[in-house]
Amino acid sequence: MAQQEGGGAKPQSQGAEPVASSALKGIRVLDLTRVRSGPTCVRQFADWGADVIKIEAPEDSAQLGGPRSGADFQNLHRNKRSLTLNLKSESGIEVFRKLAKTADVIVENFRPGVKKRLGIDYETLSADNPRLIYASISGFGQDGPLADRPGFDQIAQGMGGLMSITGKPGEGPMRVGIPIADLCAGLFAAQGIMIALLERQHSGKGQWIQTSLLQAQVFMLDFQAARYLMDGDVPKQAGNNHPTSIPTGVFKTKDGHMNIGVAGQAIWKRFAVMMGRDGWIEDARYATAPARSENRDALNAEIEELTVTRTTAEWIDAMNEAGVPAGEINDIGQVFENPQVHHLGLVMPVNSHERGESHLVGQPILMSRTPSHIAHPPPTAGQHSNDILKDLGYSDADIAAMKAQGAT
Repeated sequence: MAQQEGGGAKPQSQGAEPVASSALKGIRVLDLTRVRSGPTCVRQFADWGADVIKIEAPEDSAQLGGPRSGADFQNLHRNKRSLTLNLKSESGIEVFRKLAKTADVIVENFRPGVKKRLGIDYETLSADNPRLIYASISGFGQDGPLADRPGFDQIAQGMGGLMSITGKPGEGPMRVGIPIADLCAGLFAAQGIMIALLERQHSGKGQWIQTSLLQAQVFMLDFQAARYLMDGDVPKQAGNNHPTSIPTGVFKTKDGHMNIGVAGQAIWKRFAVMMGRDGWIEDARYATAPARSENRDALNAEIEELTVTRTTAEWIDAMNEAGVPAGEINDIGQVFENPQVHHLGLVMPVNSHERGESHLVGQPILMSRTPSHIAHPPPTAGQHSNDILKDLGYSDADIAAMKAQGAT
């Protein structure tokens, strides 16, 4: 976006901080978020070079979701600037409304009624900045019968059906190992903002974007949702087995476990030949996908009788050479020792204020002209307050007075 695409007349200085990318140069984002879903959204803009100003309450660490030195905070808040502002004070709200006139985007994940009570909702702020794009992330939506419920990732995983299809049959519901509802809600909000920024080039107008943990989780059911909506099929837990592509799952080897992914008849035939079991191709129990589904346990047992005779590395080499998808099952340490992970730039260095030389996960998108970097670590609280307030026209005396009043 060119600089003139910004929200209103404003300075676009990012102070002395290096810029993470040139891709979103000239876009200013005000970050009112906390914990995970909102920061996940805003990180996408910080990492691609937008001027992200994190609004933090003075001396309030409760909003952070953990200490500033913690790995979680360091991961979520890099490439931002920090302004401390007390939004419960009249002076703090006045500063924020003035800053909002300069913004392209505001992102918040308060409970639905909070922004209205503070007078910083979309209707209020867009009256002074009609180009403003305002994104709200909540647990269950901005309105409706469950809108006032507090949102939490595991609650959304359960209500959104994910836990009913995760885990082994008969062992009860199981959450997945990452906060997937939080993360997906944040990423969908970022996608919505980017759509709105593109649309604004034609209309000249901003808009209010809403998503929630529940919406994100239901959407991420994907083909499992389609099985119900199209066919009335309520999917069940399948453990490590793929619910429809068989045989796909985890198999024991001589020295551990591996994943095998056999999807479609062509791969099935290659797999049978590669395993030295050409007879499986014509075996009535396994010849078709429906037959393999019906006889899944018997087929898996026959496969595992073979896989335990060789090491994981031997099988993976043989299967990939034969065009059969297969892979290691790594722990997190092994993931980040993987040479392909390093080759793709997923491990990036950062010099943290709190932790010194460290590494964080980089963006999973490669751009030929405007790549993303971790240009600077998460800011200290209020690190950029004076610069931002001076850009808004406040004098040193004004700033000192506001600090004395606890407004910033």
